[in-house]
Amino acid sequence: MVASLSNSHVSNISLQPRKWGFLGSFKAMASPCEVLMAVNDEHVAMQMLQMAYQEAKRIEQKFSRFIEDNLIWQINHAHGTAIPVDAETLHLLHFAQQCYQLSDGAFDISACPLMVLWRFDGQQQIPHQHDIKQTLQHVGLNNITITQTHIHMPVGMSIDFGGIGKEYAVDKAAQMIAQRWPHHSVLVNFGGDIACPITKSDGWQVGIENPQKLDNAAALLTIRQGALATSGTTRRYIEVDGKRYGHIINPTTGYPIEQAPLSVTVLAPNCVMAGMLATMAMLKGSEAEAFLQQQGVDFKVFRG
Repeated sequence: MVASLSNSHVSNISLQPRKWGFLGSFKAMASPCEVLMAVNDEHVAMQMLQMAYQEAKRIEQKFSRFIEDNLIWQINHAHGTAIPVDAETLHLLHFAQQCYQLSDGAFDISACPLMVLWRFDGQQQIPHQHDIKQTLQHVGLNNITITQTHIHMPVGMSIDFGGIGKEYAVDKAAQMIAQRWPHHSVLVNFGGDIACPITKSDGWQVGIENPQKLDNAAALLTIRQGALATSGTTRRYIEVDGKRYGHIINPTTGYPIEQAPLSVTVLAPNCVMAGMLATMAMLKGSEAEAFLQQQGVDFKVFRG
């Protein structure tokens, strides 16, 4: 049996029975999304799935820089004017500031102009050095003023919550389900970023993708509670003159990170923290493993 809904609020959702409960799936934030639910009631499972879907779409609509006229679009097209922000946006901006400080400027949501300059769409071209140098003048979170009510960016700057947004959506969806159904374990998986807020005694089996053989698991993990996030360049990169350039850009140089792993997977109490540490590890390049060891978290690093 596959149950599906298609109306003005919920579409492209499927629900399938499994021996441990139900598997729900949909697509959001340009990623395949799943919710694994240890429940026997199909109606409850569908309610859980709808909740996850609606929260994922809400966050995507609000924080994706690709959606015209949403809040991020308004911030990025303010032309030097201060834009009002709500409490949720302020929370994410403050977290981005913490990431920026902890990474000595390497984790920078204002690196958006560099991300626009570097194209990972199959063209196999790298930007001219002059263009990179010019673009770097519009990068640096320390140049953005964030108050309790507004954000003000100099002309030419823009932000992207891509390194935070999906992980935030995973945590939010998982927490909402756990608050309403505190006695049922669920695993929320948005494109490989995962949260399991309520303990499952026998755990959930999670595969870590093999970066050298995509869509195949290189390792299996058992998660009873907590979160997991992966950062990597296995699907977005270009090769020019025999050199591989991954899509994770160093905002201080304007070029992709040198000697970075193919992928980093981190286990942490929540998905936002796991994602932050995974991305920071990628930004550390050859020092990725040493950085993660210092953080005292479980991790898996794949190199070429």
